[in-house]
Amino acid sequence: MFFDELALSDGVLDALWDMHFDTCTPVQEQTIPVILDGHDVISCAQTGTGKTAAYILPLLTNLEFDDHDPSKLNAIIMAPTRELAQQIDQQMEGFSFYVPFSSVAVYGGNDTGAWGTQTTGLTKGADVVIATPGRLISMMNIYDIDFSGVKYFILDEADRMLDMGFYDDIMSIYHRLPKTCQKIMFSATMPVEIRKMAKAIMHQPVEVQIAVSRPPETIRQQAVILYEGQKTPFLVHHLTSFEHLSKVIVFAGKKQRVKDLTLALRAKHIDARPMHSDLEQQVREDTMLDFRNGKVAVLVATDIVARGIDVDDIPLVINYDVPRDAEDYVHRIGRTARAENSGIAITLVSLEDQRFFQKIEKFLKKSIDRLPLPTEIGEAPTAAEFATPSGKGCSNGSRRFCRNRGRHLHRSAK
Repeated sequence: MFFDELALSDGVLDALWDMHFDTCTPVQEQTIPVILDGHDVISCAQTGTGKTAAYILPLLTNLEFDDHDPSKLNAIIMAPTRELAQQIDQQMEGFSFYVPFSSVAVYGGNDTGAWGTQTTGLTKGADVVIATPGRLISMMNIYDIDFSGVKYFILDEADRMLDMGFYDDIMSIYHRLPKTCQKIMFSATMPVEIRKMAKAIMHQPVEVQIAVSRPPETIRQQAVILYEGQKTPFLVHHLTSFEHLSKVIVFAGKKQRVKDLTLALRAKHIDARPMHSDLEQQVREDTMLDFRNGKVAVLVATDIVARGIDVDDIPLVINYDVPRDAEDYVHRIGRTARAENSGIAITLVSLEDQRFFQKIEKFLKKSIDRLPLPTEIGEAPTAAEFATPSGKGCSNGSRRFCRNRGRHLHRSAK
């Protein structure tokens, strides 16, 4: 379907024309008409499907045609992170080029000038507020913000916001809004908590389910079977094999793992920087800017950058820890092979990771190619060990032995 087949305003269509957007993605085709009709919507769609445009385009059209008070806030878009809020604000700027609406991004950081801009937007009545929950709550506690004109309440990456503990903040914001406002929720997954929140805030929502797409064929997926203690030696060995190392993302499951792994790579003279939620917002922003500009060779990250961050020329993604579900795997490796580029995704699979890795292969409906473990790293687990029916590789009493065996084999191979 083409955008001009939808009931979008001329100003919105003119902006799409200038940006060379003509064909809808599935989530846009299914969601835009429902939002234009005024229904509450809950849409399950992953990053990279065009979901941001799926709510911005009908929002701008409705603002143009509906009666609203231009001196008040008219729409609130919630996002889990500063990075995503900035990205939404940038897209809003492009899509609203030919329509007379203002937006302000409200997020945390150390920029005092940004605080003033955000305060003005909230208190003087920007048309659209794009905010992280914590920052908006902070503003609400300081200033008397008038929410009486809000007609649209949009939650982007709702599952991620709940994972980050923002449920109470979201509900506090919701209770300040007119009950008649249209509620729109986008989520990559649909756990029980999301359905609970939807039931609490929505009225007969229309559900739009877009199946999680499998990774494109332009991503060469590979896996290495090894012991837990062999992961870091393999990572160092692989990264130091490149003549020119640039724009590699290494995903780890926990913040402490990210910190430890970054130090381990730096000790081997590999240019690595961490990215996790404990870092100050300005540090995270500076790190991402340097990574985009090629000033950081390796970004070691939690899933905070698995969604919503656009860096087109990442050649390699490494899963140091196997993601716990297939959708997170798709989001992670989807950071490579963007904008018609190709890329490689390597997953390090220890015996403890086996059951999660099997779920991923089941979702993909194929077996991921295995890379041999370099002899310098030591002996890999046997097929019998890896095929343990329990999916744990080792019995509870022998896991320590398996991890230590990997360390011992690596030391003996030096």
